[in-house]
Amino acid sequence: MSIKKFVRDVKEVLDLKHFEEQKKKKSVRKLLKKLEKKREEVENKLSTHPKNKQSKELADELELIHYQIKKGKKLLDKLEKKDAKR
Repeated sequence: MSIKKFVRDVKEVLDLKHFEEQKKKKSVRKLLKKLEKKREEVENKLSTHPKNKQSKELADELELIHYQIKKGKKLLDKLEKKDAKR
């Protein structure tokens, strides 16, 4: 997956309208931090709500966030390996 596509997807998931893209690594790190924060918020909401329709939506959102975090970490590893070769 390309970095631009990852950034676009995460901006959509986090509903970020005004995210400044900087260097690739810096942007990915920044988005990963925001994803981690969002994951914590969703997990807290999920633990406080009883089982209902909203908890199913939160669980789906949490799954999507986990997937985006996983992709972001892979991209960051790839970028760091690329820089290490230089």
